[in-house]
Amino acid sequence: MLKRKVTKQLHDWVETKNKKCLVVQGARQTGKTFVIKCFAEENYDEYIEINFKMTPSATEIFSGDLGVDGMVMALRFRFPDKKITPGKTLIFLDEIQECPEAITSLKFWADDNRYDVIASGSLLGIDYKRSSSYPVGYVDYLKMHGLDFEEFLWGLGISDDLIGSIKDHYLQKEPVPAAIHSQIMDYYRQYIAIGGMPEAVQKYVDSKDFREVDQVQRSLLQGYLYDIAHYATSEEKVKAEKCYLSLSKQLLDKENHKFQYKEIEHGARAQKYYTSIDWLIRADIIHLSMAVSDIRYDLSDYAKSELFRAYTTDISLLIAMKDFSLKQHIVENTLSGNTKGGLYECAIADALYKKGYNLYYYKNDTSKKELDFIIQKDGVVIPVEVKSGNTKSTSLTSVIKSKQEIPYGFKFVDGNIGVNEDGIITLPLYMATFI
Repeated sequence: MLKRKVTKQLHDWVETKNKKCLVVQGARQTGKTFVIKCFAEENYDEYIEINFKMTPSATEIFSGDLGVDGMVMALRFRFPDKKITPGKTLIFLDEIQECPEAITSLKFWADDNRYDVIASGSLLGIDYKRSSSYPVGYVDYLKMHGLDFEEFLWGLGISDDLIGSIKDHYLQKEPVPAAIHSQIMDYYRQYIAIGGMPEAVQKYVDSKDFREVDQVQRSLLQGYLYDIAHYATSEEKVKAEKCYLSLSKQLLDKENHKFQYKEIEHGARAQKYYTSIDWLIRADIIHLSMAVSDIRYDLSDYAKSELFRAYTTDISLLIAMKDFSLKQHIVENTLSGNTKGGLYECAIADALYKKGYNLYYYKNDTSKKELDFIIQKDGVVIPVEVKSGNTKSTSLTSVIKSKQEIPYGFKFVDGNIGVNEDGIITLPLYMATFI
């Protein structure tokens, strides 16, 4: 069983005083249901799971009076073997988007506060069949992603001691011993090829066969395309799919990674496709890095919504859009040109997104300054560059020198740790997971 960081966040939620209901959000197939089930089995005497897609008749439980005693009575009739004891039973409402009344009921569960209730589901952001919204003030939200690189190492059986020693090198900004660094980079290339979707990672852990992993990835990609076809409006279905499948070209086949509508089809314009991009974002199928006009806090004030880079919510979906040979080149470290630079950029975007950062980038055609990413950390702006080698960072150096409010910048490279007098902290690509 794959160890997940989100389990600690579930424990933290349970320990809060005056608990609210918990809504677990995230892209499909990131392991939401599996993690919640395991958590329930390990921490409660019993749990009740209702999957509204599998058992649509369960919506009847919430069709009448939404008083907690009435709902509990209805649950006891439906699950006669369950005691449903306050404080000892977890009620798990899965695929809750299929039952608007169950969403409304979260307010009453929270008000009552005798029972722990977790809700989850896919495509919670698209509101495709409900007019009701999650009751404000009565729910906490937890966003779940695919595995990050640290979780991937756990899956491979790498000890916490070894991972902790690598973290120590990050914190102390001291180079990792060459033999360890080389091995971790090998693992990192495996991670880029496999991605963080739990089914794909588990398949690799069990088989060590990239062909089998490839089949899983392509199945997952087809599942995402099915969601677009099934849940997007008739006006958006084809357009959203075209936007999504263009990402491999947008990010891996050209030097400029700004999202360009012309890569979708000849003569395409934003007017035709911007609603499709919005749908993909709300469906947790893509996330964006927005261009900014200036590099200062608060970055959102300087964001230019019409200029952006779009990334898959897990790098495995991007890899699945390409031929199997890409995996071989990644693992054997034989990538070159735009593909190598684009892939490493996507890997860092994936890591920062999974850490919860909002992503921005900067490009000035006049000054020729360009920063791959800009994040906000501890109340300050931190510029980030990604290098496929360990070349000079002219733009990063210039920005740090010209803006006193920027204390340092990160440069992620296919190399080891280093700190220079200009305030640039050079880190191996795999250390993005520790930022």
